[in-house]
Amino acid sequence: MKTPPLGAVLKIVFMTKQEKFEDYMKKVRENVKDTEVRRKLSDISTDIVLGRLSRRYFGKSVSWFYNKLNGIDGNGGEGGFTHEELQQLKGALCDLADRIRRAADNL
Repeated sequence: MKTPPLGAVLKIVFMTKQEKFEDYMKKVRENVKDTEVRRKLSDISTDIVLGRLSRRYFGKSVSWFYNKLNGIDGNGGEGGFTHEELQQLKGALCDLADRIRRAADNL
């Protein structure tokens, strides 16, 4: 077995949580096909923080949400949102829309 270069090992050891997450997401994006839910959210996905949506409305981690969004389960197999989770996501987006509308009305 070949030993990895010291620079590569040090990079992994000293990566911040954010860098590790970004590295993980890069690998996921490289290996994941486009899902229907992802396409439907494409118009707003850059305008909202999906991780906060995941924590606030599902009580789950950012990686859980992105795995669901990308159609994979936590173990790399096929997955995605269940019917109940899609209904919960729909409710979350409607609640967020109402909150934005109220904020705009208060201006």
